[in-house]
Amino acid sequence: MLTIVFSFLLASCSAPSTVKNDVVKRENTAFGEWDIPNYFIPKKVHVVGLGDSLTQGVGDERKKGGYFGRVSHRMESWKGVEEIQADNLSKRGRRSDQLIDQLESPEIQAELKKADVIYLTIGGNDLMKVMKANLFDLKMKPFYIELGKFENRLDEIFTILRALNGDAIIVVAGLYNPFTIVMDEVKEFDDILEDWNTAIEGRAMVDGKTCFVPVIDLFDSNANMVYHTDFFHPNAKGYDLMANRFLDQLQACGLEKLSDGELEM
Repeated sequence: MLTIVFSFLLASCSAPSTVKNDVVKRENTAFGEWDIPNYFIPKKVHVVGLGDSLTQGVGDERKKGGYFGRVSHRMESWKGVEEIQADNLSKRGRRSDQLIDQLESPEIQAELKKADVIYLTIGGNDLMKVMKANLFDLKMKPFYIELGKFENRLDEIFTILRALNGDAIIVVAGLYNPFTIVMDEVKEFDDILEDWNTAIEGRAMVDGKTCFVPVIDLFDSNANMVYHTDFFHPNAKGYDLMANRFLDQLQACGLEKLSDGELEM
């Protein structure tokens, strides 16, 4: 009897199907219909990192690639994953306008066309540019002028990414305020950050296959020693927290649905 059941299971695994939804249905005349998830047959998953120093992993003294390296490693145990190919294309200091320039590269476009999951952090250096230009006369107006420009660039980034790859899951993180641990008077900056994060989250919601990851609460103080010695980038512990948040949020966003049933934790 077990031999018969095993034979039917082998047959169901090898049967071709063109149906792409949450489950692949294959009929078994002896036992009725079996519902087999798409992730039942693992595949090679291509992961791409885009954006700035947070995706690059600057400040990670354990040299594990920041949140991107940690998440990519933990993805190896996901259902539906046979192998992870991770390509980190991010760079320290990159702003949204520079990311748009990068996305014009044929080599970068070729990588993105193959991507199954794209992890992105962007916007922090756009804010820093305004901060440096108005350091001795901080007012809110310049940050909101730049926010309008950033929203347009963010829309262009998503438009380019979707033109290259309409199926990939995009996971984009929000921004945090590193100045809370060195300057009490810059806590008004939190109001500005909230609006920038709202813009990022709103663009993620419009896309439909993007998961927004809030991280501002992870770095609202250094009580747990989550900052690198530059007091700006996370240290290894901070990146541990970021990685956990990324994974938790992907689950909350509905990983199986976002991946059309091909991936699950």
